Amino acid sequence: TYKALVRTTEAKETALLRNAESIQKAADDIKAFADDTAADAEALGAKSVDGDSVAECQDLAKLIQGVSTSASTYAAKASDTAKAARAAGDQARTTHAGFQEAFERSDVQDLEHVSRDWFEQE
Repeated sequence: TYKALVRTTEAKETALLRNAESIQKAADDIKAFADDTAADAEALGAKSVDGDSVAECQDLAKLIQGVSTSASTYAAKASDTAKAARAAGDQARTTHAGFQEAFERSDVQDLEHVSRDWFEQE
């Protein structure tokens, strides 16, 4: 029914938006780790730690930054999906709300048994 359709699309929209926000937060946290690791690499270099250790730390920082970038990209895609879900929900409301209103105004008892002609007339 229309009400079930609206509930389902709103639930999906909310879940997708919440997931996109969680993913973006994780990406931001990962970026902070990458920045900290890069700062640690600089500090190691300033303390005359051997070059291999500094290079390993710098490589680790680059890898973590790559994970952060990928997570941010994934979050953006999840956000786009949430927007598409919102558009689907808006479309469902626009397309089907009139049917629900007509059904509620009518004396019809069982929506599943209503003929297509009744909907066309309404």
